[in-house]
Amino acid sequence: MTTLTHYDIVGSFLRPEELKEARKNFNQEKISQEELTKIEDQEIKNLIQKEEELGLKAVTDGEFRRSWWHLDFLWGLNGVAKYDYKESYKFHGAKTRTDNAELSGKVAYNPDHPFFDAFKFVNANVKNAIAKQTIPSPTLLFRDNRSDNWPNFYDNKKDYLDDLATAYNKTIKHFYDLGCRYIQIDDTTWAFLISKLNESQNDPKEHEKYVQLAQDSVYVINKSLENLPNDLTIATHICRGNFKSTFLFSGGYEPIAEYLGQLNYDRFFLEYDSDRAGDLKPIKTIWNNRDNVTIVLGLITSKNGKLEDPVTIAKRITEAGQLVPLDNLALSTQCGFASTEEGNILSEADQWKKIKFVVKIANNIWKSF
Repeated sequence: MTTLTHYDIVGSFLRPEELKEARKNFNQEKISQEELTKIEDQEIKNLIQKEEELGLKAVTDGEFRRSWWHLDFLWGLNGVAKYDYKESYKFHGAKTRTDNAELSGKVAYNPDHPFFDAFKFVNANVKNAIAKQTIPSPTLLFRDNRSDNWPNFYDNKKDYLDDLATAYNKTIKHFYDLGCRYIQIDDTTWAFLISKLNESQNDPKEHEKYVQLAQDSVYVINKSLENLPNDLTIATHICRGNFKSTFLFSGGYEPIAEYLGQLNYDRFFLEYDSDRAGDLKPIKTIWNNRDNVTIVLGLITSKNGKLEDPVTIAKRITEAGQLVPLDNLALSTQCGFASTEEGNILSEADQWKKIKFVVKIANNIWKSF
């Protein structure tokens, strides 16, 4: 497993104006794919340089080649197609575009997935850090109507889930073959389940449906992570939704902590930047006495540019240290800065202040540990 610092990033960054303009021109067929890629390449090089200058030891391409944090990856799998959902995702206070994914056949690994070339570019341009690859969880494909049509292609659901896990497992192993040693699997399903498990308490049949989703999620994720190399770090980010600084889900981690404690991840990025996240007690269950597991506390919000009180942050990390050993804790922003190309409502200058803030606090807390 890769040795990482006690500070980290979730991975997405605000798109620079030149990149936004290029993407707009490409969508309007004013520039070619080659011209767009050239601009993406330069902006990603600039981003990597900035990340390294700030002392980050694991860096990303900011998801600059994507429109969505999840859909672009899912569309790249064999057996998955793009379609118009015709509805906005139900964020509080904002409307999204209506793109979605659906099964178009049996889902399978795609050896020509565009994310492989994207990773190779990052890896070739990193100098003093490791290249971190972010992808959405496989759970995103069996939620939100994305695979309601699985009976068209499979005799039973287990065969579908096994194919999905196999596609992910092969994808992760190919990233490793390309030199990747740190992969982060982003997942909004668990926050969705927090809400649904709470809401369905008085309806046993409805509640059982969401318990089954949680169990299926554990099964598929762990099967996706089977027989991976020991020096590959696999993280997950448990996200409550992030679009133009809004959110999808609320609630503490209690309803899902037991399930998260069963997942074979090395690092858990948990959002703890607001009262919506509940208290810290569930981190003990999630950590589950696993010496190799790190809980990354997302105590710094990425949704606005205001810097938190460092004393308050330090106190919360100390509190977490009563539940999980300090050496098994780390600090990050609660989410990325641009889960979609629209980005959150803060400036690039604010974004970098947040990153510097995370690094400074973490160094102060863990410097003598």
